[in-house]
Amino acid sequence: MAENKQFLVGITPDWENFTERMLGHGLRGVLDPLPDLKYEMMPDTNWTATAESVRPYDAIIHFGYYLPRECLEGVERLVCISRYGVGFDRIDVEACTEADVLVALAPKGSQRPVAEAAIALMFAVAKNLRIYDQWVRDGTWQDKLDERGICFLGRTLGSVGLGNIAGETCRIGRGIGFGRILAYDPYVSKERAAEIGVELVDLATVMRESDFITVHTPLNPETKGLIGAEEIAMMKPTAFLINTARGPVVDEAALIDALKHRRIAGAGLDVLEQEPPPKDHPLFALDNVALAPHCLAMTVEHQRDIGLEACENVRLAYEGKVPPHLANPQVVERPGMQEKLAARRKG
Repeated sequence: MAENKQFLVGITPDWENFTERMLGHGLRGVLDPLPDLKYEMMPDTNWTATAESVRPYDAIIHFGYYLPRECLEGVERLVCISRYGVGFDRIDVEACTEADVLVALAPKGSQRPVAEAAIALMFAVAKNLRIYDQWVRDGTWQDKLDERGICFLGRTLGSVGLGNIAGETCRIGRGIGFGRILAYDPYVSKERAAEIGVELVDLATVMRESDFITVHTPLNPETKGLIGAEEIAMMKPTAFLINTARGPVVDEAALIDALKHRRIAGAGLDVLEQEPPPKDHPLFALDNVALAPHCLAMTVEHQRDIGLEACENVRLAYEGKVPPHLANPQVVERPGMQEKLAARRKG
């Protein structure tokens, strides 16, 4: 157990093989200069943290480990969980709030890389890259040209969600020629949508009228299965679905059925319901889907910037300050949270 004056940071053990590559800049540039701050790899508890493994730490830098309610029982010292990224579906955020723990996100580093990933998948499916690549490898060349790509110019882009990443995707979409851009997000104002140059509509309109539908929502009880069989059935037979958010936002079985029977033109997926998928996953047999292993946005810049941002959030908690982007902003006004922050400012 660290001394009370020491600020001990735990790094979830799924980082072990790539801590330097993805966190090195932040650890050296942001955290190493801070007096009385130390960081270490947390004990490996088989992908699910326990109260015993969490208890020694003032902050945790989180990658993909599960942090359930049980791991916060009796934990008093923890001030902040700093996410490497923006998704927080593996953290019990409600339990963190009740335990007076900040759940800090790192959205700025993800904005451009994830937006570019969504656009890359649009190009892949619009231009039949998967099929054409296989033709060349098989020696087919131009023997059959029944598979024709399409252009974006004048088509309609629809976004499910309109946060930072979605906004950037829409801006790029406008630049490559989309004529109309729609978005569904019940938490965004029409004024904000207008600033981005997006028409705010309901989900059904996005599904019915878009030529490309890109998914940009967090995974939570409200969004799980948000795009189900009914929504997919609304899509044009010439439309494509792109998902770089979280797999379970889309009903995968319904999507597979629509792809298999050509009720939609195709899909580009960087995320799946089960990751990694089984080797006999039915998507693998389909030629109208482009797949990536939930890493399409992991560029050099992405890894550098998110690592810096995640460590910067820890630095703010160390100083008794509130990081700017929280999954649980309501925790800040809780008396217990205020006491923890005040204690850090005094120390």
